[in-house]
Amino acid sequence: MKNKKKDEDTLFHNTELLLKNYRDVVWSLEVAVHRVNQNFYQEYGRDIEGFLELTYEAGLDLNGTEIEAQTKTIARSRNMLRMIDCSVDLLRTKHKNGELYYWILYYTYLSPQEMQNIDEIVEKLRDYMKDISRSTYFRKKNEAVLELGRVLWGYTSRECLNIVQLLEIK
Repeated sequence: MKNKKKDEDTLFHNTELLLKNYRDVVWSLEVAVHRVNQNFYQEYGRDIEGFLELTYEAGLDLNGTEIEAQTKTIARSRNMLRMIDCSVDLLRTKHKNGELYYWILYYTYLSPQEMQNIDEIVEKLRDYMKDISRSTYFRKKNEAVLELGRVLWGYTSRECLNIVQLLEIK
């Protein structure tokens, strides 16, 4: 039991840390793509996508170049954001409390503009849960973060092993 609680605490902490940095990562990625596109347009008269299309069509090898490093960094960041977005979408569509969890996560961590305070978030959430209080918001937020963590990183191997053992008994 103690290990399960520790695993859940770690899962919660890591997921919340990721979510707290979500807006900054989105912003940094937008700035990086914009900067790279500006540089490419100035040097080659095209954005990076157009440049890469031409290099692939021409059969040029970009391995080990600065261009390859830039495109890999951007792709890695985009993939991380896609992973989060897909996990949030899965939570929203498949979990029994998914719609409420989605809006809690959205207003707390994912919306382009950060809300001013908890009261503003709670007010926005009243469209999805009429009698939500601050304490209910915090409880549901913690549930949403934990469930999203389970989607992102799966259940711990110990939990999976217990489930498999139960299935083998039947």
